[in-house]
Amino acid sequence: MTAVDSRLQRAYRLLDERNARDPRRDVVDGREEPRELLYARRMSEMLEEYEPDASEVLRLAVRAQHVERWTIPRSEYPEGREGYKRWRSRLMQYHAEVAGEVLRAVGYGEEIVERVGKLIRKQGLKRDPEVQTLEDVVCLVFLRYHLEEFAAEHPEEKVIDILRKTWVKMSDRAQQVALEMELSPEAGRLVERALQP
Repeated sequence: MTAVDSRLQRAYRLLDERNARDPRRDVVDGREEPRELLYARRMSEMLEEYEPDASEVLRLAVRAQHVERWTIPRSEYPEGREGYKRWRSRLMQYHAEVAGEVLRAVGYGEEIVERVGKLIRKQGLKRDPEVQTLEDVVCLVFLRYHLEEFAAEHPEEKVIDILRKTWVKMSDRAQQVALEMELSPEAGRLVERALQP
């Protein structure tokens, strides 16, 4: 293992330790897992599948995408679109701050800390290839692991609207990967419906 790999693994370990504190649990294969720890690992796995030659900086941003997300609940912000946007903006800033603390703790310099923060805050979406790859991975993880659960909790028209907005955020390549992804029959039906003109 090289020094770079070792530092990356130490950063993963510290991020995972923080996410392991998530009081919310998801059940996978009969085992309870802290929600954000599971999400972070799925994000890294999807990046490996989608972009196996991703840079170290992108790997770090993907792993830190939701770090300690539960600490800023949606309920602390007003209902509606404006409240949601303020919540999401605060979350991105917070995730970037926590990621910066972790990266500095394992020896990364400010240039990498700044770059990871920029990726997490999605600055340059559609212009910066690494920001776009991060967004693609977010969308693919949603489709593979969260669409069905989300659909069960919301009216179908809202789900279709979210899927259409998700689709627009993705690159052409990610859209193609999504079309080839093995989804449940219900998730597949919703995606198909969302893509109808």
